[in-house]
Amino acid sequence: MSAGPVREYWYRVDRDGRIFHDGSEIVDPAVLRFFLRAMTRTADGRCLVLCQGERNWFETSDTPFVVQRLRLSVEDSRLRAVELAFPGDYREPLDPRTLETEDDLLFCRIRGGAFRARFGRVAVQQLAPFLADTGEGSVLLMGGVRHPVPSGGRPAR
Repeated sequence: MSAGPVREYWYRVDRDGRIFHDGSEIVDPAVLRFFLRAMTRTADGRCLVLCQGERNWFETSDTPFVVQRLRLSVEDSRLRAVELAFPGDYREPLDPRTLETEDDLLFCRIRGGAFRARFGRVAVQQLAPFLADTGEGSVLLMGGVRHPVPSGGRPAR
């Protein structure tokens, strides 16, 4: 007995990290969290979420992960830790060793290094007070350590 054709859906992720299907924005936090947690990258570089036998494809200009805002842990005016907040209130800790800039945009790696995330405007503004220019590039001062922020990173895939 044949299972029939696989159902496929296509989504678009805009520059602010909002997800759209057929022109309508997906706003349900549980759905957004599920998509961001379950997303994988196919061998050809496309973003895919499998759900109950359905294929959900995500099209984006650079990355489907856009950091909306940060939760900063600050003690005595010093940054101790950063939690990244994505659409749907999906959260991950920042690994400052993965920070990099490209074309005046700030990125980091998430999901164990599997994906690149771009910092949105508000998130960059929140982090800016803890970034310093050394004359040879930027560094993030966090946890008593100076983390270099290299520029010209890998392609956005």
